[in-house]
Amino acid sequence: MASTPQHTGAPRPPLNVLLCAPRGFCAGVDRAVQIVELALERFGAPVYVRHEIVHNKFVVESLKAKGAVFIEELDEIPETDIDRPVVFSAHGVPKSVPEAARSRAMFYLDATCPLVSKVHKEAELHHRRGREIILIGHAGHPEVIGTMGQLPEGAVRLVETVEDARTFVPGGEKPLAWITQTTLSVDDTRAIVEVLTERFPDIVAPHKDDICYATTNRQEAVKAVAPMVDAMLVVGAPNSSNSQRLREVAERAGCPVSILVQRASDIPWHALPPLGRLGITAGASAPEVLVEEIIAAFAERYEVKVDSVRTAEETISFNLPRALRDMAAE
Repeated sequence: MASTPQHTGAPRPPLNVLLCAPRGFCAGVDRAVQIVELALERFGAPVYVRHEIVHNKFVVESLKAKGAVFIEELDEIPETDIDRPVVFSAHGVPKSVPEAARSRAMFYLDATCPLVSKVHKEAELHHRRGREIILIGHAGHPEVIGTMGQLPEGAVRLVETVEDARTFVPGGEKPLAWITQTTLSVDDTRAIVEVLTERFPDIVAPHKDDICYATTNRQEAVKAVAPMVDAMLVVGAPNSSNSQRLREVAERAGCPVSILVQRASDIPWHALPPLGRLGITAGASAPEVLVEEIIAAFAERYEVKVDSVRTAEETISFNLPRALRDMAAE
């Protein structure tokens, strides 16, 4: 918990907060949250959600308060609620999940980010063309589980590190192709791809980068701000891949202290250096209200001046599922 500031009557020290922009919600997260909220509005509670809709406790808890019920597997839905809507998370799911939902005549809404769906389609295309697929990503992450689950077991091989790329042994004589998780470090992924391309010059790359625009833009903003500040706070969840990557990017870009916090109550005041300039960013699943909460916490201790450092404009939005589209337009 955050400690209570001591009000001694002394003037508060000045603090220049540099807000990274873009930050926070991406189009895929915004769409996923909207799907749950509109489903609750149209169909009433409960609306079931398989896995966290996005990796953010604040978002999940606020949806729970509105009537969303979060589950890990479909068999947790009681037979008495089999006609209730179930939403698949933004990270994507293996093909076996919608197949199971159809077999039980469930009404489901797929909130998979369209950029994740693009990677799924790439994997299927490579498989149809007889290629062995390398997926660059983090083992156990829901997006990786969902992508590997689009194809038969063994069709997709996971590479997590440069060392994995150096020691990768193809399973046979098939041509190779690589795809990636959408929320990776741009620089780490580039290093892995360089090794794979050097070892396998004919390996097929994606037509367009799989790492999503929002991940790339947020990392670029952090790279611009990190060398200018005494510390960087990344607002996001510990299980959020893109938020963890932002923390790492800040460190590598020269920021002396880079810390991931979920909200203001998690700020480790004792671990912060003397501050003149503070950078703040937010992962793609962190709502802006949490950024504002953190700035307010610093304003209790410092005379805060906030400046925005913008490195890209974002205008992308994604269509809602047809079952909810008309409602959103009303």
